Amino acid sequence: MRIDMLSWEFPPRIVGGIARHCYGLARSLVKMGHEVRMITLEFPGSPDFEYVDGIAVHRVRIELGHPDFLTWVLLFNHFMEKYAARLNAGTRSDVIHAHDWLVSAASISMKHFLGRPLVFTVHSTEVGRSRGLKGANSYTIDGLEWWSTFEASRVIVTSESMRREVVEHFRLPPGKVHKIPNGVDVEKFNLEFDRESFRSRYVSSGERIVLFVGRLTPQKGVEYLIKALPMILQSHPEVKLVIVGDGWMSDDLKSLARSTGRPEKIYFTGFLPEQDLIKTLLSADVLVVPSVYEPFGIVALEGMAAGIPVVASNVDGLSEVVHHGRNGVLTYPADPKSIAWGVDRILSDRDYAKRLVENAKREVFRKYSWDAIARETIKVYEEVCM
Repeated sequence: MRIDMLSWEFPPRIVGGIARHCYGLARSLVKMGHEVRMITLEFPGSPDFEYVDGIAVHRVRIELGHPDFLTWVLLFNHFMEKYAARLNAGTRSDVIHAHDWLVSAASISMKHFLGRPLVFTVHSTEVGRSRGLKGANSYTIDGLEWWSTFEASRVIVTSESMRREVVEHFRLPPGKVHKIPNGVDVEKFNLEFDRESFRSRYVSSGERIVLFVGRLTPQKGVEYLIKALPMILQSHPEVKLVIVGDGWMSDDLKSLARSTGRPEKIYFTGFLPEQDLIKTLLSADVLVVPSVYEPFGIVALEGMAAGIPVVASNVDGLSEVVHHGRNGVLTYPADPKSIAWGVDRILSDRDYAKRLVENAKREVFRKYSWDAIARETIKVYEEVCM
């Protein structure tokens, strides 16, 4: 089967979890003998076309920019659509698979001019990310999400909570929406490196790393983790908080870090390349995922695969992955005291933390391999192509 997959992010452009999702899924589809053409955006230093683990990656040059994000998205969809038309002038795809609203316009146009079925994966919703629709752009994004779910032959979501949200909010027939979880490449965490030497870039000897990885946006709840730090330090003065990621809240969060009175205990790394991110995960003592909205939480899954105890908010899809007392610790969302309690629970009891890690690793190997997820995705493709 030939699949045209569309995503605005694909490695090395990594903004959130979509890039890793697309790479993991596409690589496994190729391993199974399918042809995947990934249509994505140009990225500085990357070729316009290359094969990545068998995936034919087409990076589209965007000839016009705009300071308004939504306007820029609609502009790059125009260039994606033109590129896809040229690409399919010879050999046409069997199915189009679009990831999130950012490629809605191009993928819907492809469906109609190619006469091929569209599968649409909803990774999150505007109403969920923003905790309600706020302003003209928010309503437009919500409309693009609805349009995609309407035009798609099948909709894929990554969790049961997201399935309920999408069915209810977009008024979709339940049979149209399939739940297929995110996956994780467990092999990439089998990495040999000098852990203590690498840790020294963040902490001094004897310090312990409490880690956050993700976009610095409100839905990720980083501010509540920063507010929890003074309470964590009361019991564990050896802790240092390492915050990995970038986003529009970066300056506000750094200001908040200074207001704790312990800014030397908080380290902002900014964006990290993939290998450094893996090493950072493997070097941490506990991973905190304090999201207030999280349709799935691929970072929690990566922490589990890396063998790090995970503390996560009891919200949305996160609670479907992290089970309290079995493979991680769940805390109340937007609650610094609860986060501090969760971190203390891990750091104060090494045997408890070790048991959680062992259970988590077993579950990741059994339930969240990309090959298993690719097989489920192929079933959806076969349904729409019948």
